[in-house]
Amino acid sequence: MATKMTMADLHLVDRAGKDTQRVAVLDAPYKMSVRNALIPVPADDEVRVKIKWVGICGSDLEAYRGTRAPEFISTPARLGHEVSGVLDMVGSKVVGLKPGDKVTCRYVWGAYAEYIVCKPFNVKVLPPDFPELEISPIEVLPGILHAAELGKIDQTRNVLIMGQGVSGLVMTQVVRLFSPKALAVTDLSPAKLALARKYGATHTYLLPDKDARTMDFAGRDFPEGFDVVIPCLLEGDGVVDAIDCAAMCARVVLYGCIGVCHKPIDFFKAHRKRLEFYMTEPRRDIDMRRFFQEGIQLVEDGLVNTSEMITHTFPLERIQEAFQLRNDPPEGAIHVVIDCRRPQEA
Repeated sequence: MATKMTMADLHLVDRAGKDTQRVAVLDAPYKMSVRNALIPVPADDEVRVKIKWVGICGSDLEAYRGTRAPEFISTPARLGHEVSGVLDMVGSKVVGLKPGDKVTCRYVWGAYAEYIVCKPFNVKVLPPDFPELEISPIEVLPGILHAAELGKIDQTRNVLIMGQGVSGLVMTQVVRLFSPKALAVTDLSPAKLALARKYGATHTYLLPDKDARTMDFAGRDFPEGFDVVIPCLLEGDGVVDAIDCAAMCARVVLYGCIGVCHKPIDFFKAHRKRLEFYMTEPRRDIDMRRFFQEGIQLVEDGLVNTSEMITHTFPLERIQEAFQLRNDPPEGAIHVVIDCRRPQEA
């Protein structure tokens, strides 16, 4: 059973004041509100980030739906981690970083707010001219680059990416750079598949619903399956389909499908196919930092596009509406970003 957080844990206060900020709170599944909270002050070894924009990630959506496991998050809670912001205060023991640095973050929560504090390890400085709105999708790049490396992709490998949301579309752009023999992708949206073709997918498959069997569509082109399968889906049930899509001795790189699984997984099929399974979060801190830097360089060099997938923006006060749209997106909706700036700053 989830442990309820107290008002003190969330740093919420009854009314606004000079030392308060606006923050979004997940009060219960499918219910977000905007409240007042104390503005945090960084410790000597911390920095404070003034938040500009924050994307709605799939993990935020899982928490919103109430499907994220209690050991990860409980309600009420503060969500948000795909950050675009600026350092506005730096602790006395912090070196290198300075106020005014444009940053993104990793391994932070509670960023649907005006300010957060974190350790220097959690921020990555970006070039001063990097567009603020386009920063939030940068957060997914370390895991995506690691996923592509784990797949050991080269010109002999047929690769399948399942799902073309924000992460899936970035994954398609990155995997293309590994020069696969074929790069196939799936999604429920024609608009997303059109972007995927632009980004280098050689085969695209429009699935009728999330329970469709991918090989019913891709099997005519790849009857033996795929050498590398990378699910970029929320639901854990996608693992079942990924195993079906995998060729003999294939690698299944679980960037997604780490949510709750309701379907039985046929481990004997995975055993018979001699499959290898990998998780994509870098195990070593130094690798995460390296992937962060490499990802930013790919965007700066024009090899990864993080701007075209941003389709909707909402001010913080309309975060409930934003999550409703993200939960049941219309055709053409991809990345939804929350504007955490005060109206006079916009």
